[in-house]
Amino acid sequence: MDPVLLLILSLSCLILLALWRQSSGGGKLPPGPTPLPIIGNLLQIDLKDIQKSFSNLSKVYGPVYTLYLGRKPTVVLHGYEAVKEALVDHGEEFAGRGRLPVFDKATKGMGIAFSNGNRWKDTRRFSLMTLRNLGMGKRSIEDRVQDEAQCLVEELRKTNGSPCDPTFILGCAPCNVICSIIFQDRFDYKDQDFLNLMEKLNEITKILSTTWLQVCNTFPALLDYCPGSHKQFFKNYTCIKNYILEKIKEHEESLDITIPRDFIDYFLIQKGQEDLSEPLKNMLEHLAITATDLFAAGTESTSTTLRYALLLLLKYPHITAKVQEEIERVVGKNRSPCMQDRSHMPYTDAMIHEVQRFIDLIPNNLPHEVTCDIKFRNYFIPKGTTVITSLTSVLHDSKEFPNPEVFDPGHFLDGNGNFKKSDYFMPFSAGKRICAGEGLARMELFLFLTSILQNFNLKPLVDPKDIDTTPVLSGLASVPPAFQLCFIPA
Repeated sequence: MDPVLLLILSLSCLILLALWRQSSGGGKLPPGPTPLPIIGNLLQIDLKDIQKSFSNLSKVYGPVYTLYLGRKPTVVLHGYEAVKEALVDHGEEFAGRGRLPVFDKATKGMGIAFSNGNRWKDTRRFSLMTLRNLGMGKRSIEDRVQDEAQCLVEELRKTNGSPCDPTFILGCAPCNVICSIIFQDRFDYKDQDFLNLMEKLNEITKILSTTWLQVCNTFPALLDYCPGSHKQFFKNYTCIKNYILEKIKEHEESLDITIPRDFIDYFLIQKGQEDLSEPLKNMLEHLAITATDLFAAGTESTSTTLRYALLLLLKYPHITAKVQEEIERVVGKNRSPCMQDRSHMPYTDAMIHEVQRFIDLIPNNLPHEVTCDIKFRNYFIPKGTTVITSLTSVLHDSKEFPNPEVFDPGHFLDGNGNFKKSDYFMPFSAGKRICAGEGLARMELFLFLTSILQNFNLKPLVDPKDIDTTPVLSGLASVPPAFQLCFIPA
């Protein structure tokens, strides 16, 4: 038989087999494009602009549809109604963490972000309780953030109005806050260990948002058998985790169970009171990965948002001027901003919300997984199915936010200029897996940004109209372009 004809017949049989398996084994799944063998629907997705691909597919198949990323089905939820119905109305059923092989390999199912089942529930419950004990949502944590805001201002003064890249300075402030919570330390902004950790964390975010990592998460075998940037991810992740393991060892040696100092102490005390059903090494590894989750999430998401906020404020100086006028009127020059000020500063509050909406930091959320068989909108989704919730489709909904591609604080203001809440504001996700540090992040964004704008005028190095705010990477996270600016003392 002609080799070409044999190849065509073989491919046809594989396609028919895939279609048969889809119709017989998962016929009640939501509709979606026909998958090819092995690669699934990968050719129908632009890995450089996944959000646009998801949006285009939703126009054909509706707000709930199925994609095959590789050989396994993934249900995509597009639009506020579908996302809210799943994460909030059916929160328990959609509370699983979907597989991200790069993190599965790094965390071994431990920690708070990528664990599942009782381990996740227990860790999240403990973490939320401990964060509250350490001042989350209380005046004590606000004092800590205010102190760090002043350190940030002093560090920016040292630039003497010269051009600078704000990446590391803006990363140091939230990193110091979360470090003080996890292991009671804060670092000098020039500390070499601190700068190394920040550099590794920043590189991790960029690597995770590359097209290559999206491919690796679709075909996990590549992680073991191919060279690539994922090797650097694992190296950086291990370095950060090992640094925290050293801190844990120091805490074990100096622990006083009557006076817990930080997150690590609380964890060690709790585990010391339990009848351990797992080896001590596993327990300490779980603590290290949980602390690494908190460290990474508490640093990188806030610092990236701050960096993006400054870029947008440089591009839209008329918005910056309105914010600074409000700061001058409400706070003045003789005291530091505090959280009580926020209720009297609707435009500033709206600007910060609009930054988070506009930049769409985690476009497709972290993947979820259904914890049991569920009937959802007349479709059957089997237990263990990965679910992707498009936060882009919620944050950029044109019915809720007119001209969603335009940066406009008016999206969060009513006709009288008062701050207007929106159920569509989901940058921290929603439901059972909503970001555990949401309250801290919102406090940091308000206090850090108002402190900067109270003390400095922002001077761009190019004409504002030439500033490009398009993310340079938009995979797991949206990464802003590099830029420089001058902090001119006000």
